[in-house]
Amino acid sequence: MRKLLLATAASLSTLLAGGAAQAQALKPVAPGTIQIHLNGFLQFSIGDIAGNGTSGGTVAAATAYKLSPVAETGDIRLYPGFDGKTINGLSYGVQIELRTAVSNANGAGVNNNSTSTNGVNSLYVRRAYGYIGTTDAGYVRFGQGDNAFDLLQRGVIETFGDGNQWTGEGTMVTMLPVGAPTQFIYADQGALYTTNKIVYLTPAFVDPIGGKLSAGISYEPNSNGIKEGDAATSSTFGNSASSIAGGSANRRRNTIDGIVDYSVKIGGFATKVSGGVLSSAPLGNLSGPQAYSPMTVYQLGGQTSYTGLISDTDVLTVGANVKGGSLVDKYGFKKKGTRNALGYIAGAAYTVGPYVIGASFWDQQESNGVVGAAGKGVEGHTLSEYGVAVGGNYIVAKPLSLFVQYMYGNVHGAAPTAFAATKSGNDHVQAIAAGATFKW
Repeated sequence: MRKLLLATAASLSTLLAGGAAQAQALKPVAPGTIQIHLNGFLQFSIGDIAGNGTSGGTVAAATAYKLSPVAETGDIRLYPGFDGKTINGLSYGVQIELRTAVSNANGAGVNNNSTSTNGVNSLYVRRAYGYIGTTDAGYVRFGQGDNAFDLLQRGVIETFGDGNQWTGEGTMVTMLPVGAPTQFIYADQGALYTTNKIVYLTPAFVDPIGGKLSAGISYEPNSNGIKEGDAATSSTFGNSASSIAGGSANRRRNTIDGIVDYSVKIGGFATKVSGGVLSSAPLGNLSGPQAYSPMTVYQLGGQTSYTGLISDTDVLTVGANVKGGSLVDKYGFKKKGTRNALGYIAGAAYTVGPYVIGASFWDQQESNGVVGAAGKGVEGHTLSEYGVAVGGNYIVAKPLSLFVQYMYGNVHGAAPTAFAATKSGNDHVQAIAAGATFKW
């Protein structure tokens, strides 16, 4: 029974993780062989939503509407790829993540043919990268995937509930309507991992007390992903950093990040801390001065896990992370003359046998995009946001977790949009839902 409980606790983070952020092989590979795999992820949840963000419409009152308080959502992800090892011990492989595309709601029956905009009708590439290396020399990753700033992020506890909380795509957060807060406190989000880059993760250097020091560095020439260019001409010239397609508020060039990580086990505590910096420049304008400031983001995080708080096998993990710098939500560029951003997150998760409970709270302040007049509030206006997530799980089996989760989000000071014109930029939304996560 003790071995079963230990295996259950150890498999929890793997089961709940929605991404594909592993640095090397999913499973050990014998020298001179390869292993082909097709892993997958399916999640479904249904619940109740509320808050002043659940009603709205355009400025014209006739087009206003209310959302149903009952919502459901789900996601399917496939992870094809292979892992290999040469006779002399060099590891290599490819990892791909495919997801279902977002499509229009279907009010006239199921129709999934390729020419319809109703129903789920296609898959798209979210991550796609290759890796090569050894445990002694480190690993190089290249392609569309996570940067070091994400891979070595510490203190952001997500291993409870649906395993994503505020960063999921197709998970419970998508139940929340327009007006829900967005965030930069999570580095594991598509703005950073859906672009082409080269990443180097060093080997771990062991100190006299058994601690392990490692680091990572990434370089991203621009914010394009695999096979992104000019679709109209079937050209890839859009991969050039001089391309302005998409606007310079979100398009990056010459993004570099580096992060240092240290882990150590002392007594019953297993502790990990990391600190890093990410910098990037906005694409230049063809005419007129540059409207956006360069991006510089720092993070410092830590977490510790204690085994045996009540029983021999239970695990309590607590952590916190702070990020700040010149940026706005989802790692976009802030306008010149506006304030810098600052945010933090704190959370905990407790695993005992097949049960898990966890909670997290994050809070951040940043520019809302309105530039103050010279000499009259040049810091501009502040957007304040925070979010709470509380969840619990029952692990039925290693590939299956049942969960319940509650989320509350608050936005204050957002520049009003056509949808939220009557809210003056102030919104709060919440949801409670139950669901299941399958992962194989």
